[in-house]
Amino acid sequence: MAYLSNPTYTKAVLEAHGFSFQKKYGQNFLIDGNVLNSIIDAAGITKDDFVLEIGPGIGTMTQRLCEEAREVVAVEIDKTLIPILDDTLSTYKNWSVINQDILKVDINKLALEKNGGKPIKVVANLPYYITTPIIMGLFESHVPLESITIMIQKEVADRMQEGPGSKEYGALSLAVQYYSKPEIVCEVPPSCFMPQPKVSSTVITLKCHNNPPVECDEKLLFQIIRASFNQRRKTLQNGLSNGLHYSKEQIAEAIEKAGFSPTIRGEALSLEEFAKLTNVLKEL
Repeated sequence: MAYLSNPTYTKAVLEAHGFSFQKKYGQNFLIDGNVLNSIIDAAGITKDDFVLEIGPGIGTMTQRLCEEAREVVAVEIDKTLIPILDDTLSTYKNWSVINQDILKVDINKLALEKNGGKPIKVVANLPYYITTPIIMGLFESHVPLESITIMIQKEVADRMQEGPGSKEYGALSLAVQYYSKPEIVCEVPPSCFMPQPKVSSTVITLKCHNNPPVECDEKLLFQIIRASFNQRRKTLQNGLSNGLHYSKEQIAEAIEKAGFSPTIRGEALSLEEFAKLTNVLKEL
């Protein structure tokens, strides 16, 4: 039975193994059972599911995942945590661990081997410093995904839901909304972790689209989005002129044909409007 969300047990396990937190890995272990339950409930894990967990730590969430899922593969970069996982997960038979950087793992291959290429569920308490690269890596590599349920910095979760006109709105907001529907599960104060982070966290579920909500050339769409937000203070026209392999005249023509003002900035466009511009530019 899962027991590690109790801080007393967490301390005992860490002391028994002589574990030292490593700042470079952004390690903050969850010690609140209610938050853990919220994550598991939001992920909607069933006995049919293969689950990929990123950053299992000492196995707090892994224990619960093993109880709910058909199979769990945990990816952990810190080799000193592997013997601890072997200990805390010793009573479970449906798990394995990959001691590697998640950004270097071939998740498409893993999904094929473990789930027949069908969509998988990802659950994670992500280190703040690497949240965006992990999420974008999952999306851009077109891993078959059903959902991603993650604990991340509150500020990043807020950015994922923002719309046009907000200063927090940007490339991450558009990418998350292109690939999924973000839903906030709960906010989590620093006191729910060991050691306590300096910022608040949020649990968010990204329910992945079977098909994107807009139709356009995906590669060009994100080239346009990135160029639009690389220099936020510039107009859309100037930003795209610096960031795309189109002439200034072509970009000006596309913006006009799409029905936008020549002085509009990228942060004012919705996902649908970026898609419209992509389709116009593609035809030039």
